[in-house]
Amino acid sequence: MAFLTKPSKISPLARVCLSRCMSHVPENTVYGGPTPQTADRRVTLNQLKQKYKKGEPITVVTAYDYPSAVHLDIAGIDICLVGDSASMVVHGHDTTLPISLEEMLVHCRAVARGAKRPLLVGDLPFGTYETSTSQAVDTAVKVLREGGMDAIKLEGGSPSRITAAKAIVEAGIAVIGHVGLTPQAISVLGGFRPQGKNVSSAIKVVETAMALQEAGCFSVVLECVPAPVAAAATSALRIPTIGIGAGPFCSGQVLVYHDLLGMLQHPHHAKVTPKFCKQYACVGDVIKKALSEYKEEVNNGSFPGPSHTPYKMNPDDVNGFFNELEKLGLNKAASAATAAAEKMNTAQRPDTETSQK
Repeated sequence: MAFLTKPSKISPLARVCLSRCMSHVPENTVYGGPTPQTADRRVTLNQLKQKYKKGEPITVVTAYDYPSAVHLDIAGIDICLVGDSASMVVHGHDTTLPISLEEMLVHCRAVARGAKRPLLVGDLPFGTYETSTSQAVDTAVKVLREGGMDAIKLEGGSPSRITAAKAIVEAGIAVIGHVGLTPQAISVLGGFRPQGKNVSSAIKVVETAMALQEAGCFSVVLECVPAPVAAAATSALRIPTIGIGAGPFCSGQVLVYHDLLGMLQHPHHAKVTPKFCKQYACVGDVIKKALSEYKEEVNNGSFPGPSHTPYKMNPDDVNGFFNELEKLGLNKAASAATAAAEKMNTAQRPDTETSQK
């Protein structure tokens, strides 16, 4: 049993080969894990930094579910933001305040399944990060661990929120700040009001953005501020600014998915659709038209027609079905089945004749 107590002599080359065979970590990586199956890999912070340094605009769009996330993925959008604006455009609330962390996590997980390329950023909803730095970090960890996000966004520039941003960054989580109109603070702001329209307010926007940069944020959203204020903040910062209702002088732009597609036709949504949003399509009109046509065709009996009734029985089975129904005493049902078969055969016959010509 000497081989159990006496170390065996292994050549250096054999030892390297053995270690490679035993290790699950690829040679050219620091950590193991699945290898992406497509050429389009997830956008990283380093890639965004490179775009920023080159002066290339950064594109950001919100998404709240799997289909919208797939659309962003196909379009090549840089950042997909799972915004707390879902409270308004998906759940029908008047503000962003009611949405819960649990609801946000559902949206985050759905988006993570659909968007494979954009950097994924999840909003921290109201009431989930203001109490303490430990609460803020715990919430941010959940958004990444349970929501599948790559980073988080939080609103505001009060000392407590800047402290929260710093704590989250120090916990190893990337953070986007948000200044100007911060919808979670409408109680203090007196509603959805633009910010930075006077000297003191404009200076506050710039200083708050700089404070968030010093806290470690990798980007700052500027919402509803005059263009000169956004230009000043963009110039003062060493990180990208993402504008929404802030003019063309930011490092990138963000819009809400439903707003830019013109999806929402309800009076409630007309009320909350912002003035700064450009509608690149009128998808809501297309949806309304399609639903109206569907309703009309169901009412007049033209849908479903033969082409949308694909499942058939051969004549022998129809006769057998008829006989079995009669044995059960279901004469009316038997007649209905036979009449339906004859009607479908008659309806399909012109299509068959046409195809044979």
